[in-house]
Amino acid sequence: MNITRAQQIAQSPDMKNITYNGKAVYIEHVDVQTEMATIHFLNNPEKQQRVPISQLEEH
Repeated sequence: MNITRAQQIAQSPDMKNITYNGKAVYIEHVDVQTEMATIHFLNNPEKQQRVPISQLEEH
């Protein structure tokens, strides 16, 4: 995924089908400078994780 699309998804009120390592995630925040996203897995919303935006996939 690219940074612009990740920002659009993070700001959108609509839920998108995004995965990280094959698992469904929600993008909470996008850091443009570091090209990292703060995400949480849909099956574990309490666990936040910072991951490279390039490793996120939209389906």
